[in-house]
Parts: sequence; structure tokens; C-alpha cells
Amino acid sequence: MIDLDQIKRIYSIAGDLNFSDVKHLLQAAGRKTFLPGEHLIEADTLQNQVYFIYKGLVRVYAVNERGDEITTELRCENELVASYDVIFFDKPSRFYIQAMEKTETFHIAYDELQKVLERNRKLDVNRKYILQNLLKNAFERIDTFTLKTPEERYLHFLESNPSLTNRVPDKYIANVLGVTPVSLSRIRKRIAQKTKS
Repeated sequence: MIDLDQIKRIYSIAGDLNFSDVKHLLQAAGRKTFLPGEHLIEADTLQNQVYFIYKGLVRVYAVNERGDEITTELRCENELVASYDVIFFDKPSRFYIQAMEKTETFHIAYDELQKVLERNRKLDVNRKYILQNLLKNAFERIDTFTLKTPEERYLHFLESNPSLTNRVPDKYIANVLGVTPVSLSRIRKRIAQKTKS
């Protein structure tokens, strides 16, 4: 059952969607809670669910040829997460999406989302917003890696995700920044020294 507070909260961060649009989408969506360690999406599957994280935290990661887990993204409250491989390229996901905390989500299959949007002319104009939201994170990551130093990436991470440093182990933050945990420690030390002077 969708309650008024949930609709209001999602409406407050939903871009161009109006109150009625948000209510309509939530009525078409399912709800699921994931416990820490559970996967929302598994690699090598064609799961095309789009998840809105109502409460909690997930990481997106891949496993390299040596068997190491490489975390590429961290997503928390009020963010969307999905498999870009499945949705945009119709290919099996290369990534796992895993809950790091108890995580409450609303979810809808991308195909069903498309149908809901097409049936409602007012909602259909917001399709662009939903796709942009999914792509924004990928492009931001490319931009930060090509245009910023590791220290600048860390400062950007802090600015964009102020609560995550206390919720996420350093090894995952280091992965997301493309540095080692030792380098992350050095970056923090340099920033602390600059702040003191």
C-alpha cells in the first residue's frame, strides 16, 4: 500500500513529474526490501528492473578475471539504480547490484515502465527525465575520471555523497574513486593538512 508521505517524498525529488504522475507510477510499481548482502540484480542476467531507493544503500560492482570485486557506484536514498547493459543494450548485465544496508525499494520492469508512460500522455513527456537520470551517473563518472585528479574526485565524492563516508567501507570508496585504499588515506591526509594551514 502506497501512503501519502511516500508520494510526497518522491514528488519532492522527482524533477518534472507532478504529484499525480508520481502517484500513478508508484501504483504500477512493486515494493521490495533487501537485507544487507542480498542482490537486487545479478551479473549475467537480463533483469530489467528499475529500482528507486526509498531507504538504504546499494553498491554496483563487477568481478574481474582474478575474482576481485570492483565497486563502480554507490547509490542511496532518492536515487535510481538499474542495469544499463540490459536497459540500453539488451545484453546481460556485467554488474551486480547489492544491498549494503537494509534497503527499501520501489521497482518496476523497464518494459512495464515504458507501457505506463505510453498509456498516460502526461507521463510520457517525462520519459526523457527518467532516461536522463539513469544516464547521468554514468556520464558523471566518465567526466570525473577524465577531468579530475584523484584528490578532486574525492572532494567531489564528499560533496555529492556527504553521508556515505560513514556508511561505506573505505575499500569501496577507493574503488569508486579508482585509487587504492592506501592512496585514499594519503589523499585524506593531504586534505586535512591543507585545511589546517
